[in-house]
Amino acid sequence: MSNKKSRTGAVRKKGLGKAVGSGGQGRQALEGRGPTPRAEDREYHAKYKEKKARERYEAAKARYTERTGRPAERGGRSKKDENELVTGRNAVLEALRAKIPATTLYIAARVEMDDRMREILRIATNRGLAVLEIMRPEMDRMVERDTVHQGVVLKVPPLEHAHPMEVLDEVIGRGETPLFVALDGVTDPRNLGAIIRSVAAFGGQAVIVPQRRSASLNSAAWKTSAGAAARVPVAMASNLTQTLKEFKKQGVFVVGLDGDGDVSLPGLELADRPVVVVVGSEGKGLSRLVTETCDAVVSIPISSATESLNAGIAASVSLYEIARLRAERGER
Repeated sequence: MSNKKSRTGAVRKKGLGKAVGSGGQGRQALEGRGPTPRAEDREYHAKYKEKKARERYEAAKARYTERTGRPAERGGRSKKDENELVTGRNAVLEALRAKIPATTLYIAARVEMDDRMREILRIATNRGLAVLEIMRPEMDRMVERDTVHQGVVLKVPPLEHAHPMEVLDEVIGRGETPLFVALDGVTDPRNLGAIIRSVAAFGGQAVIVPQRRSASLNSAAWKTSAGAAARVPVAMASNLTQTLKEFKKQGVFVVGLDGDGDVSLPGLELADRPVVVVVGSEGKGLSRLVTETCDAVVSIPISSATESLNAGIAASVSLYEIARLRAERGER
């Protein structure tokens, strides 16, 4: 008699019958379902939400063009620059109030709600914008370093720059006295934002930037403008010197700001005339060709202990003085 123990599982049990396979039943069950829908056609898929957001965006662009007569996209930009991020509660709220075309509103998780946030959400919901809640670290990575987003970011297309002469015609057509600010070599977008804000505060109508070597209206400029960028048009000049010459032909005086200017800002005689104030960079100041085009080069009196003012502050001081003189002389 063998002492070998039988191995468990080595003996086929009786009575179980012949193993039966699926016989293709699983394959047949799938045949009636048809092809798998594309990702953008499945409502629960992220691609579907992106498609809907694009459709809403295109509709918003059409409404914007119909309302303003201007396209909502800037030509000649690369794909990587197709969208800008507006950050901060004031800037986002002003952009939404102005009905700037937008694609997506990002809200930080567990963000503190106040009246501005509630209005932001209400407007975004009414406009059918995609509203996405994301974690704060993810939002921090979305924006530029050191940008204070306050828990809200709005993705918008880059706005079409107006043509300087068209803006001038509109201002004259409204019976207003032109007051523009032109930037000559100002590359810091925060200075651009500050200047836009000052233009809005002191009755100016537009900002002119050259096509090259100039700050762009990006998220930093939007943030610094505190929403004024939604109300003040930013016109782009392909050649700033030539544009200033065209302005002069239309009766607009060109006033350049420079620390060595031969005219003092207080009591500026040209204040109540049509004026474009040209601001240069803090380091290099006005370029030679622009300086030669100016009707007057104006200096701002400052303490000898202060070497110079940055572009944003210089523009703000000048605009305030011009607005004050216009009020004194009965200009509205």
